Amino acid sequence: MTDSSADPAPLVADFEARLDADETIEPRDWMPERYRRQLVRMISQHAHSEVVGMLPEGNWITRAPSLRRKIGLLAKVQDEAGHGLYLYAAAETLGISREQMIEQLLAGAAKYSSIFNYPTLSWADIGAIGWLVDGAAIINQTTLAKTSYGPYARAMVRICAEENFHKRQGFEILATLAAGTPAQHAMAQDAVDRWWWPTLMMFGPPDGESPNTAELMRWKVKPRPNDELRQRFVDLAVPQAKAMGLTLPDPELRWDEETGTWRFGAIDWEEFRRVVRGAGPMNRERLRVRREAHDEGRWVREAAAAYQAKRRAPAGA
Repeated sequence: MTDSSADPAPLVADFEARLDADETIEPRDWMPERYRRQLVRMISQHAHSEVVGMLPEGNWITRAPSLRRKIGLLAKVQDEAGHGLYLYAAAETLGISREQMIEQLLAGAAKYSSIFNYPTLSWADIGAIGWLVDGAAIINQTTLAKTSYGPYARAMVRICAEENFHKRQGFEILATLAAGTPAQHAMAQDAVDRWWWPTLMMFGPPDGESPNTAELMRWKVKPRPNDELRQRFVDLAVPQAKAMGLTLPDPELRWDEETGTWRFGAIDWEEFRRVVRGAGPMNRERLRVRREAHDEGRWVREAAAAYQAKRRAPAGA
């Protein structure tokens, strides 16, 4: 259901012709209301994911095993905050305010990536998030750098450059642990065992079950389908895991000579739906922490708003 029947037919035809010609849509260009709403949903969800994504790693900053690791993790968490800023700004060009988006998140009315509703139980989890979660994000986000909406595409260019650093950082953490003592290797393997399947779920449900993929691809908002991106990620991850001496937790994983791809086992989509509905291990905790941080930062926002108002006031007012 595209609910675009109220849009003027000539404008729709011109809009679709521009997409067919691979032109970029900019904020002041005419666009179907459904296109705008889909972009708001998608970009705000992406922004929320960057902000909530700081939480699983933030609680390890004070427990990093060395100063070097602490500095690296601090830089990464700071990057994620910046990514959220870029994306909220991109969404604002579509007529929604940042305050509205944040209120939707805090009220539990907006979604964010299901992957961030899992706990970080050991330092190795920080490596697994960097290698697996950020690695999966790169697969998706490099295609979004070619999305049809200009502000979103431009935001993704810088985000992808920083995510590549995050992935390398995670790979180094895991590789160092895997090459360490037996206990360190076991810690790395345990982290991979717990994060592998949730990472595969990050790409979204199978194409035939995704309610938005077909429409987003028709409008060139989403250049590649979920299953294709998921397969690309698996094909890259398998040899990387072998290089670290780690085993992916899938007994059905096998190389398919005919397709030149790694075949993997069935994903537990019921778990995915349960987490998306709010029943994951950390759903309530993540929102609780975000609400507390929002309340504690209220004085900063009020002070900044008062300062801006004073600067804009006429001289002598």
